[in-house]
Amino acid sequence: MRFCPLYSGSSGNALFVETCGTRLLIDAGLNGRTVEEALHSIGEDARAIDGILITHEHSDHILGAGVLARRYKIPIYANENTWQAMDGGMIGNVPLACVRVFETGRDFFIGEANVLPFPTPHDAAESVGFTIDGDFPLRRLAVMTDIGHVNGRMLDAVDGCDLLLIEANHDVNMLKVGPYPYPLKRRILGDNGHLSNESAGKALVSLYMRGLRAAVLGHLSNENNTECLAYETVRSLLRENDIPDEEFQLGVAHRRQVGMVYEIL
Repeated sequence: MRFCPLYSGSSGNALFVETCGTRLLIDAGLNGRTVEEALHSIGEDARAIDGILITHEHSDHILGAGVLARRYKIPIYANENTWQAMDGGMIGNVPLACVRVFETGRDFFIGEANVLPFPTPHDAAESVGFTIDGDFPLRRLAVMTDIGHVNGRMLDAVDGCDLLLIEANHDVNMLKVGPYPYPLKRRILGDNGHLSNESAGKALVSLYMRGLRAAVLGHLSNENNTECLAYETVRSLLRENDIPDEEFQLGVAHRRQVGMVYEIL
């Protein structure tokens, strides 16, 4: 299994996953050419993508999805409420042959990859995270971003994962004193907003106890966070809970450049 956070942040999100010969994008929130070039930079071709999984309908997650579907006949997978929310918006007209509707909480296959969409708390029509299983022995990847908080159901959904991309959107103090207007700050800090560095760290401590040993921090705010701050906040929480650095691999996804390729062996 291979995973690469091509881009991750409010300026656009696109994540690449390959397992069992199946190549997937999780979200495509940048223009089609940017996604194509990002794939090319890691030795992949947009023509070989087997499906685009949509977490929710916000523009930074769907901007290029319709273009890629029309250009390369790539199926787009989303739940019914998300399709309705995208209808007539910037995703444009998606060919009927490329429309795939899944039910949140029920797994399905794309090629040999098993995909489970699970509900996440965000101010969208019906936002989801994903787990993707593939290969033998079993390898499992999970993505949960744009989440206001982490609950027990989400922890259960990603239990047993080898690698998790989790949102670490903001530092609470930076957000509170930063330039955002109060209503936007309140939205981000709400239960259906975005996850803070500290909350991400606490979730990873819980998941370490369940066996997780590698995570990537994603969807960092440009105004209310830095890569160094997110990393050090989460790493400090792991250390405070007696989790040695060498026992937990921690990375950070970039907003404006292609991230590293992770291989789950």
